[in-house]
Amino acid sequence: MGLKILGISGSPIKNSNTDRAVKAVLDASGLQTEFVKLSEINVRPCRACKECVKDNICKVDDDFPALAKKVKEAQALVIGAYCPYAQIDGFTKAFLERLWSMRHEHNLNAGKYVVIIVNGIAVPKSYLFSKRARRVMTSRDEVLNAIAREMEMENMEVVSKIKIRGNVPCLTCGKGDFCKMSGARLYGSGVKISADLCVRVEDQPEVWEKIIGLGHKLRDLLSKQFL
Repeated sequence: MGLKILGISGSPIKNSNTDRAVKAVLDASGLQTEFVKLSEINVRPCRACKECVKDNICKVDDDFPALAKKVKEAQALVIGAYCPYAQIDGFTKAFLERLWSMRHEHNLNAGKYVVIIVNGIAVPKSYLFSKRARRVMTSRDEVLNAIAREMEMENMEVVSKIKIRGNVPCLTCGKGDFCKMSGARLYGSGVKISADLCVRVEDQPEVWEKIIGLGHKLRDLLSKQFL
């Protein structure tokens, strides 16, 4: 069986920073890979029906059983999430819940390598921002650590946790500069809504270099398993 890394993104945005970061790790590995965007398939939260207990196969009639086969085949996972409202996104959360069907008794994912990428708001230090902004910015660490804890419960090996800078949707929603609910205020008073404040993951040099390096690291780790 060829070496394989499965990349999974919880971002619903087309060709998002999260998508491209996950894909960059896959591409840099040079190995057989596959990318799955959770918003384009149907994976609901776990129903706690326990019908998977006998054979570790989820019986819920959605797309997770097919995805579980890909997870089982892969030797490594690259999981990309984002953190709306300072918590893990719903698509990624549902996927992680459903991994329970593969965990109990036989622990089918034990020993797999995992890279975790979390996208969230990171206001430049040059802006004066509020306590609210600082609280939102800590959410990336909290989500990274939450996913890492679950992976460790699955007896997977977390290779790295990466934070990338995301963009406030308010900067491009088209509702103007005077919305009382605007997230642009996280950047400070008087900031005008503008796509110019959005930053691509490729334009985050230290992060991008680390992302490419992790693709190489996964390649080396997986290659050693089959020497």
